[in-house]
Amino acid sequence: MITDVRVPAEHQQPYSTTYEQMLEKVRYEGAYPTRERADEAVRLVLAGLGRQLTGDERVDLARCLPLEAARILTSQIPSPQPLTGWAFVKDLAVRTGASLATTRWDTGSVFAAVAAHAGPDLITRILRQLPTGHALLFGRAELTSAA
Repeated sequence: MITDVRVPAEHQQPYSTTYEQMLEKVRYEGAYPTRERADEAVRLVLAGLGRQLTGDERVDLARCLPLEAARILTSQIPSPQPLTGWAFVKDLAVRTGASLATTRWDTGSVFAAVAAHAGPDLITRILRQLPTGHALLFGRAELTSAA
């Protein structure tokens, strides 16, 4: 028989230390007033990114992230047609009813934390997989080749 053991609320730690650190980074980068608001942004943006990434980049990013963040990313089914950076922001805004400016801010704040966990090489690989416009969301220049 399996018993349901309840831990008193004062002894519960809702997230791992690394996820808490990620939330603090997002809270700082985004100047969010509460950890809960930072968590909302993380959940929104990572779910959106999970719908965009496939293959080794998706797996490697999930390995770099705290477990809670990796679960959010990998719980999404990748879209057969990835969105441009601007379409990505618009899609997230429609899903939440937030303004485009707020959603763009949330995306940049979360992607800054994601980049800190992933490192520059993996972010470069991710950006090669995604359509144009995502580099700016990660705080990088959008490089294009001359015609």
